[in-house]
This record gives sequence, structure tokens and C-alpha cells, in this order.
Amino acid sequence: MVAFEHPHPHGALAPTAHLELPFFDDAHRALANGLVAWAREQRVDESDDRAACKDWVRRLGAAGWLRYCVPEDHGGALPGLDSRALVILRETLAYHSPLADFAFAMQGLGSGAITLAGTAAQQAIYLPAVASGEKIAAFALSEPEAGSDVAAMALRATPTPTGWTLNGQKTWISNGGMADFYVVFAKTEPDAGARGISAFIVNADAPGLDASAHIQVMAPHPLATLTFTDCRVDSDALVGPVNGGFKLAMQTLDIFRASVAAAALGMARRAFAEAVAHAKTRKMFGQTLADFQLTQAKLGEMSALIDAAAMLTYRAAWQRDCSSTSGAGTPAYTAAAASAKLTATENAQRVIDMALQMFGGRGVQVGQTIEHLYRDIRSLRIYEGASEVQLLILGKNALKT
Repeated sequence: MVAFEHPHPHGALAPTAHLELPFFDDAHRALANGLVAWAREQRVDESDDRAACKDWVRRLGAAGWLRYCVPEDHGGALPGLDSRALVILRETLAYHSPLADFAFAMQGLGSGAITLAGTAAQQAIYLPAVASGEKIAAFALSEPEAGSDVAAMALRATPTPTGWTLNGQKTWISNGGMADFYVVFAKTEPDAGARGISAFIVNADAPGLDASAHIQVMAPHPLATLTFTDCRVDSDALVGPVNGGFKLAMQTLDIFRASVAAAALGMARRAFAEAVAHAKTRKMFGQTLADFQLTQAKLGEMSALIDAAAMLTYRAAWQRDCSSTSGAGTPAYTAAAASAKLTATENAQRVIDMALQMFGGRGVQVGQTIEHLYRDIRSLRIYEGASEVQLLILGKNALKT
């Protein structure tokens, strides 16, 4: 697939009417308009997902878009991580190329713990390189027997006179095998559950780290299993306090959860645009597909599902950025982000499925935009907190009120 190709006569340019909503200010609107203009000019061969991701990181870094992944003091575009900027960037990129969105998002997620809790030295080494695209980041949390149940992780970090030794595995790691460094979460107190986890920066060339076991999935997405065998890191590799890793991981995911919703929203908008253009041009029984009331009803349902997801996504991002009483880490924001992630990913799956049905046989033809979106959207209902986890967060929050 080559990103940003629009073969049908109506094109498929990212919609921008939602930017007039009060959740955004003029700076966000300028960001979005600049990104759309840049995106129209890009042509990336995505037949090799790993090569394409490296290309996207290089392009995004050179154009300055990765500067929104880190704070201003370390080469970033804004004083801190701005959720609304992240939402705009991810929605727009995902509309054009889910792989471009992935490349952008992992720079932020992979370096997020360093932004939140890294030492001045760690931040100076890694964050400017992330912002420029010089270094590719990765977030290593999941394990073969510890996905949603983070506290069940078994990767062990044992103290040594000069640092730590890591033994165990991580799996389903995005950017695995191509990242320059990993933020790795490991047990430092094996019997302490979630209270016994710490975070470490592990460079890709660290002795004892094997990232060669690549995982192939249904949509282009570079994944790997990481195996740590007596992998030694220095004491300055620790991010944040000892045994503070679980809280740090949750804080990082909390910040980026609304942006996952935005990525789903971008894919849904693209499917909707493709469906509308197809309905206007597809001839059937002496008229166009758009002339049938059943088609109009389906497009209406798709539009409503997208709008509902958008409102929750933008609200969550706005809530984190602008509310002094409901900022990141509070129950109100956590619930808002969970609601956004749940609704946007589930609604996007429905929208894309309806769009595919409208295309008929062409919808499942390999290489078609809708077919690609159909495969791309599925993982968003799982990663960074599966839909079932979001339901639990919302249910527990409801019982507290």
C-alpha cells in the first residue's frame, strides 16, 4: 500500500469542520491545517511495515511533528504533552495512514515514562532524539502471561553492585526489533504484585537482549517478543523510583488513551469518506447507490457513530488539558479517557464494517482502502487497554459515585 493515494474522483481529504468545536483553540486549528497540507504531499511505500515505519519516523521528525511527543524543554513544540494536539495529530495521520499514526504514537508512548519521571540526564539523552526522529522508542509492558493483568508480570530485575540484571520476556511489543531503546517494566519485588514493579531504559544493543522474534499480525504493525537473558543495565537506567513502575505505566497509558480513541476516529472518518464517495458514483439499477434510502440510513448511522465518538474523544483530551480539578490521573479524567477509548474503537469497528458491506466484493479485495482499514481497526479494541478493561474502569467509577 502507498499512503495518501486517493484513486476515486472525489478524493479523500481529512474533514476539518470539527476543529470549530469549542474544545480546540486557534493553535490547535493551525496545527491541524498544517498537518493536512503536509500529509497531502507524502508518498510512502508501506509494503514493508518495518521499513515504512522507519521512513515515517524520519519524515515526521524532519517535519517537526514528533516535537509534540515531548515537552518544550527537550526539543518539544509545547511546554508539556498536550492531549488535544496528540488527538489532532493521531486522528489526521490515521485518516491517511494507520501506519503513520502508529509511528507517531509510539514515539510518544515509548518515551512517555521518561517525560513523566526520567532524570534530567535521561531526558537530555532520549527526548531530543525522539523529537527529531533520531531514535525510535518502544514501551515494553506486556508479557506472554501478563497482558491486561499487568501485576502478573514475571520479568525479573535483580539488583547488582552497579545496576540491575533482567531475566524474562516481553511480548507484543510495538517497534520490537527496530527500536533504539525500550522502556521496560520488570518485577523488583516479586511478591509485591503491582507494588513491586520498576521501569528501566534498555538500549537495543544491551548485551543479553534478543529482539529477533518478530510477530506477524493481520495488519501491518511491527511487533516482537523481547527475551532478556542476564541483560545488564547500569543503575542510571532506572526510571522513577524503585517499585514505582506500575503507577508510572498507568500514568503513561492514561495520557495516551484518548489519542488511541482519536486514531480509531481517524480510521472511521476515512471509511465514511470512502463510503460516501462510493455511494455517489456506484451505478445500480439505473441510479446510484446513494439514491437508495437504505444507503442513506446506513450513512446516517455511520455519521452518528462518528460524532458520538468524536465528542467523547475531544472531551477527554480537553479535560486533561484544561481542567485544574479533573486533570490526568484523577478518577474523572481516567473515566473520560476510558469512555472515549471504548466508544471510539467500538464505533469505528462498526463504521468500517458498514462501509465494507457497502462496497460489496470490492470491500474484501486485498489492497483496497476499506479492506486495509478493516484489518487495521481490529487491534485498537485490544491494545493499551482492551474494551473489557475500559468497561471495568467505567463500572468501578460508577459504583464510587
